Amino acid sequence: MPGPRTAALHEALLARGETVAAAESLTAGLFCALLAEVPGASATLRGGVVVYATDLKSELAGVPADLLAEHGPVSRPTAAALAEGVRERCGATWGVGLTGVAGPTPVDGHGPGRVYVGVSDGQRTDVVELDLPGDRAAVRAAAVDAAVDALLDRLG
Repeated sequence: MPGPRTAALHEALLARGETVAAAESLTAGLFCALLAEVPGASATLRGGVVVYATDLKSELAGVPADLLAEHGPVSRPTAAALAEGVRERCGATWGVGLTGVAGPTPVDGHGPGRVYVGVSDGQRTDVVELDLPGDRAAVRAAAVDAAVDALLDRLG
């Protein structure tokens, strides 16, 4: 069941006539699934891609391969590129990129709970860096909540 923040996100997008798409790594589709629980979500949710594998971040979400080689899959630049790429590829007003480490083991020097959330409108891209507590499920759920909050913040 969608919470009040998710419904508020849908209403804010709807009022502006805008849409969102997401490229999700560690959340593996949870962000899009949460938004889709809101009645009428088809008016604001364009879609998304699950880019769990590093090569798919480039192939499906348009993250430049050289950026991935330089910064890795869990990084501020990668989250930004995910948001920008999925926004463009899905024809959405807004793009959200989620990447990070759900745990229990570190990835590329990043400990469990390190998450980057990118939000792009095509003019400006912001990235939120988080260190989230808890097990895999808690980190993934908190990452989705952070993405909702980040987009709501940008929508004002």
